[in-house]
Amino acid sequence: MRNVNRGLASRSKIIETMEKGKTRIIEISEKAGLTESCVSHHLRLLLKQKVVSSAAVGRGNRWTLTKYGQEKLG
Repeated sequence: MRNVNRGLASRSKIIETMEKGKTRIIEISEKAGLTESCVSHHLRLLLKQKVVSSAAVGRGNRWTLTKYGQEKLG
């Protein structure tokens, strides 16, 4: 149960950070106080649930909440 609670807390921090608009993993990591690998892992999980989407920009991706994600979380 501890890991579930930690995962939910991590995803909550990520989503709070993303509410401000499109962002990169490194920016989410710095603002949420999580490692980049942790953020990347949780973004993949949120992507599967269609809560977030990504768009390639230069060498990296910009992540944003989807309309579905905003409706479900807001």
